[in-house]
Formats: sequence, structure tokens, C-alpha cells
Amino acid sequence: MFTKFFALALCARRLYAIPAASTSVSQISVTTSIASPTASLGASIPSQYPLPPVQGWCPSQIFCAGAVLQTVNDAGLWTDPKTFVDKPTSNSSANVLADFQQLQAQDITEGDVEQFVDTNFGGEGLELEALVLSDFPQNPGFLGNVTDPLLKAWSQTVHGYWSQLIRSTNASALCPTGSSGSCESTLIALNHTFVIPGGRFREQYYWDSYWIIEGLLQSELYDIVNSTLQNFMDELELFGFIPNGGRIYYLNRSQPPLFIQMLSRYVTVTNDQSILERALPLAEKELQWWQNNRTVNVTSPYTNQTYAMARYAVNNTAPRPESYLTDYETAHGSGLNLSTSELSDLYAELASGAETGWDYCSRYLASPAPGNGDLTTLVVRETIPIDLNSILYKNHVLLANLYGSNSTAANSHLSQASLIREGILDLFWNSTKLSFYDFSLRTNSRNSLFSSATWYPYWSGIIPDEVLNNETNAFKAFSAVNMVLNRYNGSFPTTFLETGLQWDSPNSWPNLIMILLSALNELPSNITSMSLSVLSGNQSSFDLVPAGQLDLAESQLFGQPVMPGVNASQTGSSADINALNGTVVNGGNATDGEGWGRALQRMVANRYIASALCSWHATGGSISGLLPRLSDTELNVTQSVNNTGNMFEKFSTTDIDSSGSGGEYTVQAGFGWTNGVALWIASNYGNVLVAPQCPDVLVSAQIVGSSTTSTSSPAQQTSAASPRRFSAGDVMFWFGLLVVVQILQ
Repeated sequence: MFTKFFALALCARRLYAIPAASTSVSQISVTTSIASPTASLGASIPSQYPLPPVQGWCPSQIFCAGAVLQTVNDAGLWTDPKTFVDKPTSNSSANVLADFQQLQAQDITEGDVEQFVDTNFGGEGLELEALVLSDFPQNPGFLGNVTDPLLKAWSQTVHGYWSQLIRSTNASALCPTGSSGSCESTLIALNHTFVIPGGRFREQYYWDSYWIIEGLLQSELYDIVNSTLQNFMDELELFGFIPNGGRIYYLNRSQPPLFIQMLSRYVTVTNDQSILERALPLAEKELQWWQNNRTVNVTSPYTNQTYAMARYAVNNTAPRPESYLTDYETAHGSGLNLSTSELSDLYAELASGAETGWDYCSRYLASPAPGNGDLTTLVVRETIPIDLNSILYKNHVLLANLYGSNSTAANSHLSQASLIREGILDLFWNSTKLSFYDFSLRTNSRNSLFSSATWYPYWSGIIPDEVLNNETNAFKAFSAVNMVLNRYNGSFPTTFLETGLQWDSPNSWPNLIMILLSALNELPSNITSMSLSVLSGNQSSFDLVPAGQLDLAESQLFGQPVMPGVNASQTGSSADINALNGTVVNGGNATDGEGWGRALQRMVANRYIASALCSWHATGGSISGLLPRLSDTELNVTQSVNNTGNMFEKFSTTDIDSSGSGGEYTVQAGFGWTNGVALWIASNYGNVLVAPQCPDVLVSAQIVGSSTTSTSSPAQQTSAASPRRFSAGDVMFWFGLLVVVQILQ
């Protein structure tokens, strides 16, 4: 039954009356990876562990859990396991499987596997084609909001990057469905145009699209937004939910459910009410899927009230196909001897972690601690997350608005929203620490780890009474933001634990920065009007954070490098190395009468732009007459002599010159949500943005000890310089001042 359903999905070509953009096929080439085995071609591939169970939701003997997938991954032909499962076969499924059977009859070497792949598979991503919009808007209206000449020109450049990320299905390269077809592919063919994130993420992705759409709306690319929503509605009709991404190996999981919020933003901006006839029933369908498949009753240990709350929980008993070798090695790591049931549980946790979008983060570990990145201790399914439930609350509120205030459906959704709100405030809110924390089903209590998920309730419009009724408390709830701005060079991190996981410090993610800015903007003006100087007095930024809120002593916070191998002071006022009069370094300019809420927004917005622009400039970005290209000597540091600038998926909190690092795959460039957030910030904060100051690229590389980046794989850490650079002399001055302060203490 599922195979028939899947075939319908791939064959679907239903068309809807939507505004059509004039397009043509782009000359942007789709590059494919060349195999680079980790061992000599004559070496035997490693001995294999028993195959995991066949996954009923994944209908391929080639690309889903099984002998072919495991053998190719064991050969280690590519650094990224996703490469193989994105390659369509060049022969029929039957012929590929027959060739593999012959391969198994011998002692398989690395060379045998490479030849098998070369003979039977094509280039990854060839089923998609880049499009050019003939009516692409060159000067969207939001540019008028940006006052700084350099940042206006850079924002226009970022706006132009959409033209490199627009894709459609290449009908001529699609594989027919069924085992008798001439080829087989993992692509879920989409009927409408869409924007990809970039890098390894060469398909449409679910939650990425929320921030992409925010940028597309600023860019006045309304047809592409409509098309993206139509694709999601196609998937809701076909699958009953929106999968993580546009490949069959994502069909057992979703991602943070932001479709309704994308829909609401589109209707609000365009006033296109016609889309609602199709969209509203499908929005209901998605909410029902989350209710049926991801919702459990939780009885509060604090009030004894019971709430229906959502969690991430994927049914899965095998490595994820796109991360097969990574999961396989995690499960069979050094010293591990997991039983069949333990393996199944771990694979379910790994897939559930991917469904969160935060794959992976210490907030989902059984015992989060600095240095602990052990994914075998994931407890995603036993966690009731702040962000997911805040999203669902907001979905109900926005859906009620889309129905209209007097309808029965609207009243029903407002009632459901009210119940979720009660659960969020009861289970997640700690009135002493003035912060939201995830709830653990395992311990039947709130977790203590502080993360950027704490901003989601505010962003959704849920503000606790302790915050609403007291401005000092309101500031304390956001005091960690003030601390980061004063202590660190970049934007706000996801957590304060360094674990090597990509959703932990020191990484800062664009989507979460937008959530933070929106959360601050939701606070009423009567509790954000005091100046920062009045609230902070002469205390250090850490001393302003409520006791226990971060669950770390000040000395346990990760360091801010200031010289090679040397961090700034870990404690006291001398740790606030970025503090200026009324602002922070790269935080924009303070204004008279500015309340703390607007001040934090101004500084966070400027810090984000600093990270995005400087890392772009470091990898070859330039703007004629405003931002000269770095010298080849400087660009050699980032191996970007032949590059023209990268927009990275994540950044470093400690080095505004650098992309983020860590995780399962190398840092990706492109990048959809980074572009979207940059344009959203330019539109909403353009009048307070100031061109950033960045360290000299050569000095920065020495201080941070950055890894280098290649232009062919712009996925490692990078360094950057800006039009106004700190010199080596500047660094020595600040370091000398730091030493003096330490002595005086």
C-alpha cells in the first residue's frame, strides 16, 4: 500500500492556479562529487555488523537501510554520506541489484565498490535544475530602510543570491516509478518552484523555508513564496504531513511545524486570500498529524494539572540513509556492545534529534555538560521541548486569525491555544530563574540547561506575569543577551556548553537570532523603557543574570580569545571586553532615550550583520567603490583566492570573522536562512545598522587559530576582514589593557 502511495507522490503533476513567474533554465552548473576512498582501492572494505531491520516507511532496496546502502557507506567513498543517496541510478533498479549480487560473491575491495557506483549511479542532484527569473526585482523596497551605504549595497547583493538558489524539478532527468523503470532516485518530485538552503541541502527543506520565505517576502518574490507553499500543500495531500526535506529518506519524520506561520506571513504581506481555500483544510491536516503522532499527556508535578503536549518522536530502527555511516559508527563506537533493542532505540533517538532541527544539541542529552557530546545518551523522545509547543500554540492563534474571529473553527483553535499556553507556563517557566526550560518525562521535572529555545514563548506571544509586571524582571529574563554582547565578539549562542555538537556553543544560528529579535520586540514598551545603564549600574554583565539561570558558574563559560592561546578574563567586569558607552563593539550607536529592549535589539541586529558580512568578505566578497576585495595574501588564509564570498549557515559567537564549526557535516554555504534573516534585519533594523569593524584577517587567524577554508568546499571555519580593520597594534593594545586590569584586580 505504501509503495502505491509513494508512486503517486512521485508521479504527481497536479497544477494549481497560482501567479506564475517568468523563468528560464539557469546556466548555474550542478556539480557532483568525485569519490575519494579513505583506503587504497585494493583494500578490503571493513567487516560489517549485522544489517538493521528493513524500514517499512522507506521503499527502496538501494537507498534505504539494507546491504547496498551499508556496503557503499562502509567503503567511505565520500566524506558526506548524503552524497550517495542523492545519486540517481543510471540503470534500472533490477540491474543495479543484480550487479550488487555479483559484487557480494567476492571479497569486496574499495575499488570494487567505487566501480559499482561509477557504473550504476549518476551525479547527485541532477534531477533538479536552477532557474532564472526574467522579472527578478533589482531594487526591492526594503532597501530604502537601510541608511548605511555599504550595508544597503551589501543587502542588495544578498537579495541577488536568491537567483542562485531557485530550483525546479528537472522533468527530463526524473526516474520513472516502479522496479521496471530505467532508473531510481530518492527525490520527491515537486510541482512548483522553490528555494534550496544551499550546499549539501540541495532540496526543499521544511523549517529552513520559514526564514527563506521571510527573506523572499522582503525581496518581493511573492510568486516563489506561493510556489513554496503549494509544494508543502502537495506533500500534505500526499503524505499527511510535511517531511523534513524533499527526499524519500525523510518520509519518517517532519521538522518544526512552521507551515501555518509561513502561510500567515504570506497572506498578511500579499493579502492573497485565494490561497486559503486550499490551505486551511491542509493546515488542519498537519495539526492533526502532530496531535496523533507526536502528542502525549503530561501531568505537571508543580500543579497536578494534565496537558496535551507535543514532542519529537520518530519511529525508526536503522541509521538514517543520508547519515548512514555517521549513525552506524555512533551505534557501534569504541567499547559499545548494544543489544538489538538498544540499537533500535538509539536509531530512533538520532532520527528524532534530526526532526527537532537542532541536530544535535546538549539540551537533548541525558546529562548535558561541557565536553559531553555523546549522542548515545540522547533522550529526545523523553523531552517536551519549549520551542515545539510554542510553535504549535502560535499556529493555533494564527489559524484562528486566518479563519476570522467569528467562526466556530477560530474559537476552537483559540481554545486549544489557551490550553497549550497553560502547559507552557506550568511545565517550562521557572519564576525564580526567570527563564523557560524543557521538561523531562524521564525525571518528571524541568531540565536545567539554558538554551536559545527560551525565547520561543515570547516570540509566540506568551509573556509570564513575573515579566509583564516588573521591568527589572523583564530585563533579567533577557540579561544573558546583554552578557553575551559584552563578553563575546559575535551573536547569541544556542547554549553555553561546548560539546563539539553544532547546536551548542560557540555556534550562533541565524534562525535563532531572528527568534531572539522577535521575542524582544514582543515585549510591551512599558517594561522595556529604562536605559541599560540604569539597570546595569556598575555590575559586570554576568552579575546581572539571575542566580542559576545559566546553570553554570561564571568561570565555566566558554572563553573569548584575544591572543593566540589566550582568552579574555573569565570572571568579573574585565570579562566585559566589548562594553562601550551605551553600546558594545559592533553594536551600532546608542541614541538618547533608548530603552533597554530597543538597545538589545539594535546591538543583536548589528552583531548578526557583522558576522554575516565579515565572513562573506573573508571568502572573497567585495562591493565596487565601497568594499575592496581582500588581497590574495589575506584570501589565502581562507583559501578563497578564486572565490566571491560565502553566506554561511551558522556563525561563531567568539569570532565575527568566522563561520560556525562542529557537527556531523562541514559548514554549508549558500545559504537560504542566513540570507533571509539578513534581509529581514535590513528591512526591520536598517536605520540603526552601522558598517561593522572586523579584525585584520591575518591577525584574526593567528588569534583564533582558525581552520582554513577551500573555495571548492567552503565549509570549514574562515576568517574575515572588513572595511575598517583592527590592526595587530590594536590587538596588542587591548591585550595590554587586559593584563593591566588583571593586575589591578
